[in-house]
Amino acid sequence: MAGNLTRFDPFREIARLDPFRSPDDFFREFSMLPSLRGMEAESRIRMDVTESDNAYMIKADVPGVKKEDIKVSVDGNTVTISATSKEEKEAGEGNAVYSERYYGEQYRRFSLPSDVDESKVEARYQDGVLQLTLPKKQGKTSKQITIQ
Repeated sequence: MAGNLTRFDPFREIARLDPFRSPDDFFREFSMLPSLRGMEAESRIRMDVTESDNAYMIKADVPGVKKEDIKVSVDGNTVTISATSKEEKEAGEGNAVYSERYYGEQYRRFSLPSDVDESKVEARYQDGVLQLTLPKKQGKTSKQITIQ
């Protein structure tokens, strides 16, 4: 009987060195039992990052959050996105028996290869998607060092 075996490598995920993946993600997923993985209460900001010659473009999913409850900060090449989801209670609904909706604060912090020009950052939020345009800071260039 021929089978399809796969070798388990617990460090495979951390070995990828994904700059947009939080170190917390690895340990959170590693420590959870397989039967509990689908029951995570914490919501995560999922995003796509693209780059042009002059800027980085970010599309981040932040559903169910008001524009006023989203904060974006830029410090050099480090970008932080945080969002606060608030529970809205309606009168007469009774006690919840089961809820998968997340209320609380979530954030995402990541580093880009180049510094960002903070004065030219643009942000838009529509239909649960935050779109950021992060222009690269001009004038800061790297120097190739000749080894003698």
